[in-house]
Amino acid sequence: MMICPNCQSKDIGKIGINQYYCWSCFIELSLVKGVIHTHQVEEDGSLSSLDDLFEEDDRRFIL
Repeated sequence: MMICPNCQSKDIGKIGINQYYCWSCFIELSLVKGVIHTHQVEEDGSLSSLDDLFEEDDRRFIL
């Protein structure tokens, strides 16, 4: 089960292949090679990376 690295919520929905959305803090997550990448959805629909806010160890996805 995936946990949001931003808010620690488990309320994550799948929106595509290896793409997820946190319904608690409204960020998009993508899973690449076992690392969760976080993005803020902008008003125009583009994505801004939030990865620099988290240590890579905090973004590792372990089954």
